[in-house]
Amino acid sequence: MMTVPFRLNDGQRAAVRLLGGEARHVLLRGGSRSGKTFVLMRAVIIRALKEAGSRHGVFRHRLTALKASILRDTFPKVMRTCFPQVTWKLDKQESVVVFPNGSSIFFGGLDDAQRTEKILGMEFATVYLNEASQISYGARNMLLTRLAQKTGLVNREYIDANPPNVGHWLYALFELGIEPKSGEPLSAPGHYATMILNPHANRENLSSEYLAALEALPERERRRFLYGEYQAVVEGALWRLDMFRREGAVTAGTRADVAARMRRIVVSVDPSGASGPEDTRSDEIGIVVCGVDWQGIGHVLEDVSARDSPAGWAGRALRALDEWGAERIVAERNFGGALVEGTLRSVRPHAPVKMVTAARGKAARAEPVAALYEVGKVVHHGRFSLLEDQLCHFSVSGYRGARSPDRADAMVWGLSEVMLTTGEQVASWGSSGFSLMR
Repeated sequence: MMTVPFRLNDGQRAAVRLLGGEARHVLLRGGSRSGKTFVLMRAVIIRALKEAGSRHGVFRHRLTALKASILRDTFPKVMRTCFPQVTWKLDKQESVVVFPNGSSIFFGGLDDAQRTEKILGMEFATVYLNEASQISYGARNMLLTRLAQKTGLVNREYIDANPPNVGHWLYALFELGIEPKSGEPLSAPGHYATMILNPHANRENLSSEYLAALEALPERERRRFLYGEYQAVVEGALWRLDMFRREGAVTAGTRADVAARMRRIVVSVDPSGASGPEDTRSDEIGIVVCGVDWQGIGHVLEDVSARDSPAGWAGRALRALDEWGAERIVAERNFGGALVEGTLRSVRPHAPVKMVTAARGKAARAEPVAALYEVGKVVHHGRFSLLEDQLCHFSVSGYRGARSPDRADAMVWGLSEVMLTTGEQVASWGSSGFSLMR
């Protein structure tokens, strides 16, 4: 009987290249059953087979979960599919696998003081933290003190996780590049690398029913377990992930049909001081297409925000105006007022442009729009991950994100224009509550 050679999928091959690079600390984050654990377990085994007498550790918060998920499932599957010619022995009492070259892999839990003491007496060439969202920063640092075996290998830390919230130490280390407790920049940022692996990249090994079940999860869980996204945690947040209603993403073929349902469409612009795509010091220019249908439901139709030159972002806004048949471009006056309007008119002299002035703070402008989401009056056409992340960082006391909410500001201007403005009159909060003033 012929055997089919084992092949990694495209995402896994990219992860293998990352694991073989210069980084000493590598995080594979992503959705459920995306192949993260398989790739990292394979990497640990390769290191063990490459260096005789080396010791490697695989850790999880609870030993029982580690035994069930890796020792009895993933590890033997990797050996069977990737290293069928290699023999190995398992000491069940000690949870240690030993190879013929004298190398070993220790499987340990971090939920018991006695087990932790045992780990402190060992040294490893590799430590692999499985499901690290459940592991504390202190426990992780304890393991790093054990990453001390002298071998011909470069000692490495491997991590996998379904991303937790942005307050977790993983986000600080691997996404922000800072030490989680002190907030200081990492001394060797080049030693840290991260990559996303999601279930769709592993669909050849998953059933369509499983992927459909992930798609059907509530928004917060879907973001984490299907798309591998960190979750925002902001006290008093104006938007939550479960507030986003969705329709299918608009394509070039469906744009005319969607636009025909709208009573009004505008392109809203939140300018910045960016000089071009390479100007990473400046914020992006928020450019969002918003509409309102004949039933009074607001629609976020497209997000074409970018870090671009003045002529570049003006061209983007005008293309969106034409493609959607929008009635006007709404742009914030406060940032360079006449300069913004002048930039648009330099590309198209008679473009329909309405300049708006930010007389109130960002949170005050955002609250009436957030209230529309709260009562289900706004629909997103597709997933706007960057925009929605900014929205979830708005709180009643202000914006809590790392940079300016360029996309969110543009969207707030757009929905305010099509839903909260009648002529020159804008909806407001009064003593009797929120009023649409219509």
